[in-house]
Order: sequence, then structure tokens, then C-alpha cells
Amino acid sequence: MSSIRIECVAKEGYRIGESPVWDEKESALLCVDITGRKVCRWSSVTKQVQAISVDAPVSSVALRKSGDYVITLGTRFAALKWKEQLVTTITHVDKDKPNNRFNDGKVDPAGRYFAGNRRSIYRLEKEESIPDGMCIDTEGKLWVACYDGGRVIRLDPETGKRLQTVKLPVDKTTSCCFGGKDYSEMYVTSASDGMDKDWLSRQPQAGGVFKITGLGVKGVPPYAFAG
Repeated sequence: MSSIRIECVAKEGYRIGESPVWDEKESALLCVDITGRKVCRWSSVTKQVQAISVDAPVSSVALRKSGDYVITLGTRFAALKWKEQLVTTITHVDKDKPNNRFNDGKVDPAGRYFAGNRRSIYRLEKEESIPDGMCIDTEGKLWVACYDGGRVIRLDPETGKRLQTVKLPVDKTTSCCFGGKDYSEMYVTSASDGMDKDWLSRQPQAGGVFKITGLGVKGVPPYAFAG
């Protein structure tokens, strides 16, 4: 295994960066800033970040087979046309609960887009950290970003055994995905919400997006929404 290298590729200081997804066609990483109300795209070619502002907290973004993207926006599923910066509602749920919102969303192998609300949080281990976004590698092992834990961990889903830990230079790691030409790179989002000036001075990269190379494993490409 080659040595692990961690690089902050997007230093945007997102309030709550989440939902990283690799767009192979664009050679780019998508993610959202939930409370910052932005959908962001970092190009691995230009090394630049583009962002589209939206009108509600945006909790996830996914690829779409027909082109462009879909997002969970407040309690709406919406289509996002990137070039036109156009957001169109597909369906609206929980209209009678204006204070509720989706917390995360993923597309399954059948092309269905699933999203959950904010009602449940589960603890993974004894330390004061919360398991957040996750992804899977080609060996069937699970990678989990630990919020307030400053790390991603690799787990065997059958035994629950921790196989590997990768520490990052920020505490609030939120989610992870594989990307790059052969899906051998891992991308990790993070948050800066709730951090005071002293905390931010110690962790100036908080809210950034990190690229990890040298893990020695490859990931599974993301599924695209079939609608």
C-alpha cells in the first residue's frame, strides 16, 4: 500500500458540507452546503469550484441518467440543470411541516432516490462522535465519516470490526465518497458550523473538501437517478 496523502482541494469553508458525489462525465466532485444553501462542483481539471445558490437548505445531490442532477431541497425533490442554473421541483412532501427537511439522500441500484428526515441519530462507538455519511469500496467494506471525530473509518459490515482509520485535520468530517479516474481517490466533506473563532483558528481548513490518496482500495461508482 502506498503512503496515504490528504489534500484540501476546496477551501470554501462550507457551513455544513455534505453529500459528495463523483461525476465521471465532468471529472468533477459534487457536494452541497446544507445551511449555506449551495450546490457546489469542484473540477479536477481546472481545480476550481463553481456554486449554485438555492432557496432552501439542500441536503443531497445525485446524478441523473437523463443528464444533470437531482437534489433534495427542504422537503422537495428537485431537478438541477447546471449550465442554466435552473432548479425545478419534481415533488414536494411534508408541505404541512415547514420546519422539517430532508437530512440526506442516496440513489439505489434500481435508480430510485431515497431521502430521510432529521428524526434519528445513531451512535457508532464510545467516543463522542456521530457516524455520518458513508460509502462502500469494491471489497464490500464500509467507509464512514465520523462527525466531531475528525476521521473516516473502514469497517467490515459483517463483523463490525474496524479495519482502518484515517485522521483528517478537521473535527467535523461529514461524508465521503470515492472518485477520480479509477475511483481510487476518496473525497471527504466537512463542516464549520458551531465552531468559535478560537476553534476555527486551530482548524482553518474546517468546512473544506479533502482528497485522500494512497488508500490501496477502490470505490464503487455512484448510481444515477433513473427518472
